[in-house]
Amino acid sequence: MKKRFAVAVALALLGSCMAAQAVTIDTVTVGDAGNAGELSGAGAGGYGPDRICGSVGYTYNIGKYEVTAAQYTEFLNKVAKTDTYGLYSGYMADPTNEWRCNIQRAGSSGGYTYSVASDWANRPVNYVSFWDACRFANWLGNGQPTGLQNASTTERGAYTLDGYGGDDGRTIQRNAGWTWAVTSEDEWYKAAYHKGGGTNAGYWDYPMQSDIPTIPSNDITNPDGGNNANFYQSGYTIGPPYYRTTVGEFENSESAYGTFDQGGNVWEWNEARPLVGGGYASRGLRGGSFLYDDYYYLQASYRDRHYDPTSQGISIGFRVSEVVPEPSSIIALGGGLIALIGLRRRRA
Repeated sequence: MKKRFAVAVALALLGSCMAAQAVTIDTVTVGDAGNAGELSGAGAGGYGPDRICGSVGYTYNIGKYEVTAAQYTEFLNKVAKTDTYGLYSGYMADPTNEWRCNIQRAGSSGGYTYSVASDWANRPVNYVSFWDACRFANWLGNGQPTGLQNASTTERGAYTLDGYGGDDGRTIQRNAGWTWAVTSEDEWYKAAYHKGGGTNAGYWDYPMQSDIPTIPSNDITNPDGGNNANFYQSGYTIGPPYYRTTVGEFENSESAYGTFDQGGNVWEWNEARPLVGGGYASRGLRGGSFLYDDYYYLQASYRDRHYDPTSQGISIGFRVSEVVPEPSSIIALGGGLIALIGLRRRRA
């Protein structure tokens, strides 16, 4: 009885630690570790430098949805009272101009506060650079702390940034021991296009589990008829002021692993460096957006190569990946909590 009680308390404590984190990232698990990749780029009939994409040698979690304006607003309120590294862009503010995400900032440096209206909260954030996305991932990995933008909040974690925000950064790679990160290109590609169910299952052409002969639609129907996405097709999926649909709007157009909006809504940053040279390194974008006028950009073969990591735009957002803890780590954590409980009981 005492052992069962101790385990229950340990799990309750673990749950309370998790509940203390204000931002919840819904994730899906991507298995089939060690799957084969496939060619993407111009050589596959698409665009961009050729690369074998999608092979991932480990199981991981990935954001079910793009990071939303509400989640990014909470991040800003935790670490951007003094916005040392420009995590907030003034272009986010005005929803009537250039399709912005309506995150408002009030106050002055040292006491900035941020808010977003409820009807904008669950739409993807935009006007975020690759470095902004890295700092968000570091913050998640550090347990969502409150404080200045420093090594304990945004500057160390999956990425060692230490104030960097330039247009090269090729030496900034994902660190060992990461817990949350901006998706790698392979993680992103596999979650979007792989058919699942085995390492040699192959790939879809679109992230809605469909192939090129079947042209996607940008229609919102109730219920969703499948193979739909938010992209420009003889008109916007939704017009002003939103343009971006709420995440998961197309409830029957998920990938094989259960992600939504990897086609359309906003382009999503990934860790790839498609163009490197002359003191410059681009970072990857995948998936198309509400703004682009062809389903071509949603295809697996399309690799964009022209985006500076400092770019912030109306149609650029991101999603994150999470490491899957080893079962032994979970057991060790539970054991540690139980030992702590036992120690306290003996001292009592």
